[in-house]
Amino acid sequence: MALVKEKSVLEMRNIHKSFPGVRALQAVDFTLCEGEIHALMGENGAGKSTLIKVLTGVYEKDEGEIYLKGMEKAAVIKSPRDAQNLGISTVYQEITLCPNLTVAENMYIGRGKTQMMDWKKMNADADAILDKLGIPAGATQQLSDCSIAIQQMVAIARAVDMDCKVLILDEPTSSLDESEVEKLFGLMRDLRERGVGIIFVTHFLDQVYEVCDKITVLRDGQLVGEYVIEELPRVKLVAKMLGKELNDMENIREKTEGYKGADERVIEAQGLQSDAGIKPFDFYIKKGEVNGFTGLLGSGRSECVRAMFSADRVIGGTMKKNGKTVKMTKPLDAMKNGIAYLPEDRKNDGIVGDLSVRDNIILAAQVLRGFFRPFSRAEANKFADEYIKLLEIKTASADTPIKSLSGGNQQKVILARWLLTHPEYLILDEPTRGIDIGTKIEIQKLVLKLAAEGMSVTFISSETDEMLHTCSRLIVMRDRRVVGELSGEELNQAKIMETIAGGEME
Repeated sequence: MALVKEKSVLEMRNIHKSFPGVRALQAVDFTLCEGEIHALMGENGAGKSTLIKVLTGVYEKDEGEIYLKGMEKAAVIKSPRDAQNLGISTVYQEITLCPNLTVAENMYIGRGKTQMMDWKKMNADADAILDKLGIPAGATQQLSDCSIAIQQMVAIARAVDMDCKVLILDEPTSSLDESEVEKLFGLMRDLRERGVGIIFVTHFLDQVYEVCDKITVLRDGQLVGEYVIEELPRVKLVAKMLGKELNDMENIREKTEGYKGADERVIEAQGLQSDAGIKPFDFYIKKGEVNGFTGLLGSGRSECVRAMFSADRVIGGTMKKNGKTVKMTKPLDAMKNGIAYLPEDRKNDGIVGDLSVRDNIILAAQVLRGFFRPFSRAEANKFADEYIKLLEIKTASADTPIKSLSGGNQQKVILARWLLTHPEYLILDEPTRGIDIGTKIEIQKLVLKLAAEGMSVTFISSETDEMLHTCSRLIVMRDRRVVGELSGEELNQAKIMETIAGGEME
């Protein structure tokens, strides 16, 4: 059966893909036309990456068909090489080139017999492509000597030179500065004029509306719809990604008494900027306040709080504690200033899997105390027992390796770790991700209780309802910059989505 649409270069029909316990894609359709830049949008877990990996042969689909222009029968794609041979090229967010080879070798590796290569011609051809695309690198330069941004551009140059019909760009701008993004967009527009179909995966709304022709939205592994960009305002796109229609929304935030102390600012940031790419931002939090950063995935929420904890290298701005400027260059400095940080990725940045529950709980307090002054076994047991009881951590004993616990109980252990340091300011980045609803509610209630006792808390969650339950003020992020601040009557989903879609700080 031939393609339905004459101008389409790719059609994916009724695509299904499941993993143990997870239905990653359910009856998803996707169509890409010649000379079209088509954004694939959705939040974390929506199915974007799975769909791309099915198309490129990384995953084998469970059901469905893939058609390419000029093919009467469905394409058989069982490996990335199959996809490449069919004219499908991919540039992933993570650089997949070989840093120990030259730029030219990376551009031509796997495309000919090395012993038969005309190295002089290869280098000349590579230089010509690099010059045409405006990439400031030389063919004989070792890739490892290039910046991450330049390596990304070399990967794109390699894909372009392979005469691809379908070019997949998976978060290609994540490591590029504004001028390099403009170069990439110029290249994308040029390829569009030559009839190449481009699938553009990004979390940057501004970029989507600057360069794309159509948008396909996925949510929870299912197709929400395909839209012409002029017919889908940003606020509607945000609504479709989050699964919330404007007329269905209501402010569900629970009113709490809150802290009754002085109206004092505990932590302030002015013009803070890190090497993680966020734009300079200002921030403050009052004693006993719960505030939060909200925005779509990739908007810069985590990068902002990582900068305040000095988990990323700060390259500009100042921090104040209780009105006095403080110098913080590493997490230990932040800890000594009463700041605690529960990271988004508990597996890699939080738990120490082989250590016991007890050792994980006392870890931050031991760092503050100094490893040359270790807690006695009796002290460690006392702390562990206290917080296991306080947070109702389900574990056989304090000696149990933390990796044996459920995700929700691991999260409680990390929370206990930071509470043991008695912080003045607690940062919780996605503290309820991947845990059961009962534990979520327990953590939300604990946050409000800590605030009522005078602790300042920043709470970040991808679930807007959860933010409205816990926060009295929200800082809104888009494309790694602060675009708004909401409080009082503005704390509702409609206003959050409008601000994400097009708000600007006055």
